[in-house]
Amino acid sequence: MTSVRLENVVKYYYPALGSAETKPTLGLNHVTLEIQDGETVSIVGPSGCGKSTLLKVIAGLEFPEEGRVFFNNMEVTYVSPQERGVGMVFQDYALYPGKQGSQNMSYFFEVHRRTEEEKQQRLRETAELMGIGFEVLMEREVDTLSGGEKQRVGIARCIVRDPTVFLMDEPISNLDAKLRERTRTEIKRLLKKFQITTIYVTHDQQEAIFMGDRIAVMRAGRIEQFGTFDDLYYSPANLFVASLIGTPPISILPAEVSGNTLQIAGTLSLTLPPTLAEKLPQGRLRLGLRPEAWSVQPEAGQGLTLRVTRIERLFTERAAFVYGQIAANTISALIPLDFPEVKQVSLQPDLERAYFFAAEGETVLHTPGIPELF
Repeated sequence: MTSVRLENVVKYYYPALGSAETKPTLGLNHVTLEIQDGETVSIVGPSGCGKSTLLKVIAGLEFPEEGRVFFNNMEVTYVSPQERGVGMVFQDYALYPGKQGSQNMSYFFEVHRRTEEEKQQRLRETAELMGIGFEVLMEREVDTLSGGEKQRVGIARCIVRDPTVFLMDEPISNLDAKLRERTRTEIKRLLKKFQITTIYVTHDQQEAIFMGDRIAVMRAGRIEQFGTFDDLYYSPANLFVASLIGTPPISILPAEVSGNTLQIAGTLSLTLPPTLAEKLPQGRLRLGLRPEAWSVQPEAGQGLTLRVTRIERLFTERAAFVYGQIAANTISALIPLDFPEVKQVSLQPDLERAYFFAAEGETVLHTPGIPELF
């Protein structure tokens, strides 16, 4: 069992000789991260934010310019990937074509000249762990397997080596939506069974939420926030995290505080709850509201008027979302599934669920915090 710790890791990428670009690119910017033994951590963020670079530094495929990497309090910063005992699953499967699933899995034992007895034992154990039907995949050539089946073999090829750390780099992004959902459920089941420390890189926040015990949000080589989904959703570190986490995304509106009064988008004035009135600064700021923080008013003029652009009905979720504009700002609000088709609707914000940000920049002034459900 293994814990992973990064301390103040910096990684640069230098331009090739003869390139017009002369300055190095910062891949990781003083990253500090601690992953507990047996924990699955999702890394999420926009393209180019450093997710894959972070994974490569943990694997030993890239060495940092500054900082240190530890496995179980043992420094491995400049240790080769082979000596770290990591198992990697890639986006493109990276299986050997023309070989059966079992041959892909046993290649590690052949290269390292392990005994036939050890190889066969590990293959049997891994096949049992992978579940019903996996022995059939072991007997087929990988060229005949579907995308989901190839990924199962790819995962098994890592497991058979008994890795200390599991690294997954967008392993199911090439699959279609239905197969992606089924495969990620299978991966989640396997990770819970093995209790192997896992770092799971993805650009899909829903996948990150589903897979990870905790989530690290990255941007421009930095970790903006690291915590559970509830931490990120209800207590975001800044406006970037608040906007990234949540589907549909948080709605942002201009607002102004005067005394104990909050004026929203220049049209609606509300009395602030006493705790908010004491906390918020006077003057301009920005109000953030999640879709569930809006309530539909029966009559026009009782709230903010939303010019409706579309209504999205999610029948499987028994819910619907209305999208539109308020003072040129895009808004999304949760509404009943049977809500009628309308051109505009009056919405009232729930300030107990509101987020407040500075008028400029991304500074958080107030978040609602994780709700007490019981």
